[in-house]
Amino acid sequence: MNTTHTRREFLADVGRGMLVASVGFGMASELGLAPAFAADAPDALDFGPLESLVRLMQETPANRLLPALTDKLNNGTELKQLVAAGALANARTFGGEDYVGYHTMMALSPALRMSHELPKPLQPLPVFKVLYRNTNRIQEQGGRKNEVLHPVAPAKLSDGRPSPELLRDAVHGRNMAEVEQTFAALAQLSPDEALNQLLHAVQDQTEVHRVVLPYRAWDLLDLIGKDQAHTLLRQSVRYCVKAESWQGNASRDEPRTLLPKMLEQHKLLSRTPGARTAEDQWIDELSQTFFKSTPAQAAEAAASALAEGFAPDDIGQAVSLAANQLVLRDHGRPPNSESSGKPIGSVHGDSIGVHASDSANAWRNLARVSNARNTFACLILGAYQVALDRTQRGGDFQNWSPLPVQWQLDRVKSTEADALLREADEAIRQNLQAQVTAVASRYAELGHAPRPMFDLMLRYAVSEDGALHAEKYYRTVTEEFETTRPAFRWRQVLALARVTSSEYGRPAAGMTEARELLKV
Repeated sequence: MNTTHTRREFLADVGRGMLVASVGFGMASELGLAPAFAADAPDALDFGPLESLVRLMQETPANRLLPALTDKLNNGTELKQLVAAGALANARTFGGEDYVGYHTMMALSPALRMSHELPKPLQPLPVFKVLYRNTNRIQEQGGRKNEVLHPVAPAKLSDGRPSPELLRDAVHGRNMAEVEQTFAALAQLSPDEALNQLLHAVQDQTEVHRVVLPYRAWDLLDLIGKDQAHTLLRQSVRYCVKAESWQGNASRDEPRTLLPKMLEQHKLLSRTPGARTAEDQWIDELSQTFFKSTPAQAAEAAASALAEGFAPDDIGQAVSLAANQLVLRDHGRPPNSESSGKPIGSVHGDSIGVHASDSANAWRNLARVSNARNTFACLILGAYQVALDRTQRGGDFQNWSPLPVQWQLDRVKSTEADALLREADEAIRQNLQAQVTAVASRYAELGHAPRPMFDLMLRYAVSEDGALHAEKYYRTVTEEFETTRPAFRWRQVLALARVTSSEYGRPAAGMTEARELLKV
């Protein structure tokens, strides 16, 4: 086939592309000017009523995206529709195989939930921030011509209920096409069946992205609809298949043998989760057990508590509190771990504590939405992972003191809420991690309302770059605060204050333009 273009044809294509970028994909389609892409072929996924918005996210140059989004809002498109389109564009483009891509996907639902905490004129800001990052990365990776996800024909399942290990066994075989077909067949049964089968594969390893990706995808279904469960969860399926070929060590694969042993030893496979309520002291002591133990010992402690009938949510709180200690005790990045935007001593971005906290939050939430077997498995592995995380990067977390220490608290003399909020703001702007935790601690001790302190942290979770983690970690803390007992919940805010002060000073791309467009 002759693919040679004349100079006139080339210039016509260029002009057409510029016009499409100017008027947007929807109008360009109506005018017959939209460019032809390989992804327009019959094997491209189509998202029906959202397709034009999805294409807008994929095809608009990043430097023209924010004006286009502002126009959409002004013409009646809701923020939740923009987020839904952004998530589907991300899934279709990256399929869970691009580091920046899947981090951006995991930030979309947190960004929308952050918007609900802001005054109406400011609500688009966190969403615009993540959508700008999303489209920019899509463009960097070649746009629609390099889409990863395409329609897949479901495999034919044998009669009767499929084996719980069906997908996991396929993942171990590393044949992506076979795995995709198997998962497509499971997704036809129900979204819940698809999630529970996926979790069997996820639970082979406790690595932060492997754990958080399916939860954040599932969280988006309340927004997009469960009819897109297959599309969004496929990202995790592909991630698990890819991970089978990554070089690891014995501890990486230990859950494959340890988890079945715990479930069998404690006879959890024949049980339903209990409802026994624990005392505050019991939760605190269990969190310390998780924090101080080896990974296998932590898993054993969680399994034993579940077998005794303690409520899963109480055990989940203990896992989360143990992860929180990794933020408060961290000495920050050592010299050999510094990178652009993440200097020595920083704790934002992919720090041990942030990763551990996001993982604990994901395990807790997956336990809430899965079947009994997976409820037990998620909490056992949540305990296992937080103990494993404590040993990462050579940190001596057990012997490091959590912030704030007493002499820092003694320096905080203010008692009025407004004065303490000003001091916290000043500490953030000076990157004083220890000082801001002391101020936040005093604020909590005096019984001041949490909302103004969250508003302060939210301001910077929106304005600062956060090294791909600002939105997700802010949402982790707000969720944990809401679901943790009063005796412990402020520990989460102290950790957020520390991370906020660490990330300050690196403004997020697109935020200045977004504020100008929104006139805020």
